[in-house]
Amino acid sequence: MRAQRMDQVQTLVSWIKNSGNIVFFGGAGTSTESGIPDFRSAAGLYQNEHNSPYPPEVMLSRRFFMSSPDIFFDFYRSKMLHPEAAPNGAHLLLAELEGQGKLKAVITQNIDGLHQKAGSRAVFELHGSVHRNHCMGCGRFYSLESVTGSAERVPRCEACGGIIKPDVVLYEEELDHDVLIGSVAAIAAADLLIIGGTSLTVQPAASLVTYFHGRHTVLLNGEPTPYDHRADLIITDRIGEVMGRVMEQL
Repeated sequence: MRAQRMDQVQTLVSWIKNSGNIVFFGGAGTSTESGIPDFRSAAGLYQNEHNSPYPPEVMLSRRFFMSSPDIFFDFYRSKMLHPEAAPNGAHLLLAELEGQGKLKAVITQNIDGLHQKAGSRAVFELHGSVHRNHCMGCGRFYSLESVTGSAERVPRCEACGGIIKPDVVLYEEELDHDVLIGSVAAIAAADLLIIGGTSLTVQPAASLVTYFHGRHTVLLNGEPTPYDHRADLIITDRIGEVMGRVMEQL
């Protein structure tokens, strides 16, 4: 089995070396090795700790944010923010490949900003970022530190008093049109698509991979996905470890 895994890594290394237009599409599993739990795990922890009756889809919905911003921010601050997290092998390899001109885009469902922290610049954040926050009243920009450091349970704008909303896509909200268009264009132009750390069940994000018509699709995920039949190579080991081994061989 170990020999098979080594062969899989070598195959991925070979494809990367022979590709000039790589795109990475990633989800929560890309960041779990950096100590950031996936959304459902984080929500489950919160519900157990606070005896919360609210399911995760409710707590991170637009309607709930507007009606109960205090509970939203309790959950958001305690379980969704991890400013101390550091990039792992996956983030670092992708940034290196971008620097070499091989990787053209990272398309992520994560909101943690770890790709940028690792050095990536061509990043399409499908679900937004915790590092961008704006007043709902006047549109004034606020950093992540403004939200985490606020003494108020619900952070408010110092200019107009409006609620400061994180630029993350909540349930009942649409994805950013320009981000979607850019993601589709990047995937359609790629010759190698690497999909990592995602169950490919969250729509419409997951359907973006269907725009790929290049040479090879690589899927790195611990569990089966609805798109396994599209993959030319499936690796079930931890993505950070796999990417670390790939970096060693490049």
